[in-house]
Amino acid sequence: MDEVEEFEELRPLLFSIAYRILGSVGEAEDAVQETWLRFDRSTARPESTKAYLSAVVTRVSIDVLRSARVRREAYVGPWFPEPLLEDLYQDPDRSAELADSVSMAALLLLERLSPLERAVFVLREVFAFGFDDVAAAVGRSEVACRQLLVRARQHMRAGRPRFAADRHRRQELATRFFDAMEHGDVAGLQDLLAADVQLVGDGGGKAPQLARAVVGAERVARLLGSAFQPAFGIEVTFQQREINGQPGAVFRDRHGEVLHALVLDVLDDRVQVIRGVLNPDKLGHLGPVADAWAFSRELRQARRQGR
Repeated sequence: MDEVEEFEELRPLLFSIAYRILGSVGEAEDAVQETWLRFDRSTARPESTKAYLSAVVTRVSIDVLRSARVRREAYVGPWFPEPLLEDLYQDPDRSAELADSVSMAALLLLERLSPLERAVFVLREVFAFGFDDVAAAVGRSEVACRQLLVRARQHMRAGRPRFAADRHRRQELATRFFDAMEHGDVAGLQDLLAADVQLVGDGGGKAPQLARAVVGAERVARLLGSAFQPAFGIEVTFQQREINGQPGAVFRDRHGEVLHALVLDVLDDRVQVIRGVLNPDKLGHLGPVADAWAFSRELRQARRQGR
């Protein structure tokens, strides 16, 4: 197997590591590309290509994350990871565990960690790398990595997300949820929501978004029913997809351009959190992105006309 074939075989793993560290599809893809450039320029043949490339992509991702943290401090409103429609790294024996580790809830918890803690946690807890490889990847001793992992586990344990174990039941509930939303069935929506459900949006100041989180089954159901039914009247469509390992949907305007993505956290047969990603900068990898402000104006007009 030549270098190109080796790299392409490992690309899904490298992307998965980078995405979990960065929470950005575009930045993860850039980190993987930078890893290839360094691998291609290297004259030495590593003993383990997997360990070498994983270490390189981790170091690149740590550097990018340190820069991104500065930008996120000035971010307008809630920050969510870029929606990932599928995790390219598939391990059948650990599919549920890997899906949970890429959920928006888990990635938001990872935001609490320092870049080094985050990298150590991802490599060790998610991908089960040995401490020798983790240490080589982050440039710290094995003892230091064990200490970093202990701190990371403590941060993560406090708010570790829990999801319904049965993937089929989650998807079935999501189908009922989106069907009720499409038909403006407020009562049907409310039956599917946890009493303390939260609806939160990430527009980043670049798209219309909620001023604050909406909390409570009745309030969220009424908002969803009133906000989305007029949208379907002006030919908005949606496609249910698994997003970040959780049930969700991508919404598009009449031209097929992406408006936003909704992701559902489901537990105990109820929707606990609804996250909307509206920032156009986070949607480009899903296809051409609609003008959110123009669509908002059209939607307001449709409401006034009772469509």
